[in-house]
Amino acid sequence: MAIISSKKQPPEPNGQPRKRRESAPAAPKENVLQKEAAIDEQGKQEESIRPQKFADYIGQKDLKDVLDIAIKAAKSRGEVLDHLLLYGPPGLGKTTMAMILASEMGVNYKITSAPALERPRDIVGLLVNLKPGDILFIDEIHRLSRMTEEILYPAMEDCRLDITVGKGSSARIRSIPLSKFTLVGATTRVGALTSPLRDRFGLIQKLRFYEVDELSKIVLRSSQLLQTNVSEDGATEIAKRSRGTPRIANRLLKRVRDYAEVKSCSEITQSIAAEALQLFQVDPCGLDWTDRRMLSVIIEQFNGGPVGLETIAAATGEDSQTIEEVYEPYLMQIGYLSRTPRGRIATKAAYKHMGFTPPNEQLSLL
Repeated sequence: MAIISSKKQPPEPNGQPRKRRESAPAAPKENVLQKEAAIDEQGKQEESIRPQKFADYIGQKDLKDVLDIAIKAAKSRGEVLDHLLLYGPPGLGKTTMAMILASEMGVNYKITSAPALERPRDIVGLLVNLKPGDILFIDEIHRLSRMTEEILYPAMEDCRLDITVGKGSSARIRSIPLSKFTLVGATTRVGALTSPLRDRFGLIQKLRFYEVDELSKIVLRSSQLLQTNVSEDGATEIAKRSRGTPRIANRLLKRVRDYAEVKSCSEITQSIAAEALQLFQVDPCGLDWTDRRMLSVIIEQFNGGPVGLETIAAATGEDSQTIEEVYEPYLMQIGYLSRTPRGRIATKAAYKHMGFTPPNEQLSLL
């Protein structure tokens, strides 16, 4: 707060009264909060590559057929869509599917994750503000706390919220009616859900990995939204290295786009895509440097196995949990790694991919 003195100011030495000093005109500041994008920002805002309706959603045909029937049946009866549980590996489109469901039903949606719902009031605030028919999407739902899960039980079944008011002998339970809503849960570990929660979902569907032709269509669609020229063979080359996952395909597309722009390539062809992905150390099977390092350690240092997880972690310098949850699943899916009670074993396919001779063929040459 400024303090103003009431005393008369002394005159200047030449007898003239003291004048208030005028500050120099401030230099015009740049309007940081301008509503229009700056020149260097124009054209950089990319349109979301998530599909907004089933017609644009590529792949998962069986899942789309099941959900299409459920949506049409719910609309014909004027009811709310039943609760839905989606499970499968990350990056296959569980969040996108929830957004499409809201668009097809013509309702709003709210997205959250289970770790964000630590306290009961977090989930209570979401449930109370839901309107009839709205979709509540909870990602990683298997990580819900026990108390939050107990609050969801009556909300899912009877559309009510039970709240305990007071403490001790004066405590009483108050029930608050809720609007009918649809809970869409997503998880990568369906076995980690408790049976009471899992059984309250009317639809339980699994998302599968994508085929190369489906991923190629996804890459071509994303390239149009990103305003990038990609040929069909270039899209196929990116799709082959995407591990059957659209999220990885879109990520590789952006990296290849950066490479093409720096190299002044007007179109991403098969050769350009292969050069770019080789630079990023992603081989034709989608293996990165760590994947190949694991296989080479098992083959060269331990004669193909069996070798324990902790031993592999020590030899590669990676965390054992990271190896088990991040790298092993894909290597096992493509048949390059086998998990046995004695340890991990590299398969013949892994020998051939890494350029080594399988053990049986070595013995036959002796």
